Amino acid sequence: MHRLFVCCVLTMALLSCKNNQTNQNQSIAEIPVIRIKPSNTVFNNNIVAEIQAVKNVEIRSRIKGYLEQIMVDEGKEVRKGQPLFKISSPEYTAEYTKAQATLKRAIAEEKAARLEVERVEMLAAKNVVVKSELVLVQSKADIAKAAVDEARATLKNAEAFLNFSTITAPFDGVVNRIPLKIGSLINEGDLLTSVSDISSIYAYFYLSEAEYLKYLKAKTKGDSVPDERNIHLKLADGSQYKHVGIVETVASEIEGTTGAIAFRARFINPEKMIKHGASGTITLETNMGDVIMIPQKSVMEIQNKNYVFVVDKSNKVKMRSVALGKRIGFNYIVQHGVAKEELIVYEGVQLLRDGNEIKPIEKNVKN
Repeated sequence: MHRLFVCCVLTMALLSCKNNQTNQNQSIAEIPVIRIKPSNTVFNNNIVAEIQAVKNVEIRSRIKGYLEQIMVDEGKEVRKGQPLFKISSPEYTAEYTKAQATLKRAIAEEKAARLEVERVEMLAAKNVVVKSELVLVQSKADIAKAAVDEARATLKNAEAFLNFSTITAPFDGVVNRIPLKIGSLINEGDLLTSVSDISSIYAYFYLSEAEYLKYLKAKTKGDSVPDERNIHLKLADGSQYKHVGIVETVASEIEGTTGAIAFRARFINPEKMIKHGASGTITLETNMGDVIMIPQKSVMEIQNKNYVFVVDKSNKVKMRSVALGKRIGFNYIVQHGVAKEELIVYEGVQLLRDGNEIKPIEKNVKN
């Protein structure tokens, strides 16, 4: 009887130890972890851009008259010097004809004055007339010459106004909207159309003063900065423009209202697909080599500080502070706090406490 009691007690003790060990094993949670591996990363900074033609000029009338002819159509390509509009200007034709006649008369009067000077010079040489007579006719000749110069200037001015009646293209480009119709009364300065040279386009984008200073400092130190000769443009429909642009210039001052500075990138536009006034998004690519990136879900924020759980060799987690940089997609660039080949908890950080033992399940997560 005594032996039976002892055997029962031993059996119950063994079962209790086995259950405790089983419960202990079951309490160690399987947690996904990732191994820290530096990688080459491309950081894209997308900035809204204003798109303009390399040349865009308003065509305005320089004289008053009636619109007599429209020699182009909206949206058509034109060549430099090609006639665009004809404005009826009979008064300018009359002024030109009058100026021609005035010049002819002035030239004739000057010729007569010069002949008179030659005649008086001959007489003065023979002492037939006094020298004062010679001075008088020379003065008249000078006045006649001045009248010729004035008549030539008047003719040139009349010719210019007459030429203003035919309006030509200032450069090769595309004609935009024509708001007026034939027969419309045109006043000096009225807008007839505009011409755009869209063989290339400018994309203006803006960086804040702080971003600009950071860019300059990084460039001076030789750190990774956007490639100014490899600028990408995303169009309004979300498609990527196939031609790569380059940054040509940076504005010399910061805009007071926005606190930003303008950059100008140039893109070729041989297909004439992009129009003046279009919209798009500039993508600045920065190649960042050997950077450490961690998933957003691995990070805890506590009192404005960021932490991750690092797994030690005994599979216990330790909370560690990390300094984070730029966010790329669902990942953060780590400035410092974790090292290469360390294991950190990938997800489920809310369920853990400092010092918990886990069963790590290593995941291969692509940045």
